[in-house]
Amino acid sequence: MVLGIDDSRPIFQQIAEQIEDDIIEGRLPEEAQVPSKNEFAAYHQINPATAAKGVNLLVDEGILYKKRGIGMFVATGARAVLVTKRQEHFYEQYVVTMMREAAKLGITAEQLMTMIQRGDASK
Repeated sequence: MVLGIDDSRPIFQQIAEQIEDDIIEGRLPEEAQVPSKNEFAAYHQINPATAAKGVNLLVDEGILYKKRGIGMFVATGARAVLVTKRQEHFYEQYVVTMMREAAKLGITAEQLMTMIQRGDASK
């Protein structure tokens, strides 16, 4: 897990997002143990309380759970929950924004689909 610390957002939030990415991309499968807050802190050279705050965000969302005396683990169904959450975020951040801008510019839904397909063909 490599985290490029970004000064524009809180570090604990970046840690939570990196764990989410690792779950979505399969590097942390369901029921896998997550690195401890001390491991995160040492690796990223941050305060353990900051690392714990990032992990606890995911515990609060039911993405991670604690096995007393053992550590934190990825919850069953966590990947599906995260994919749904990220899809909704994608829709709100990109699709809705794109549709509003398209409407301002007089771009029809058909023209927009053509643009999307053109972009997809360039891969």
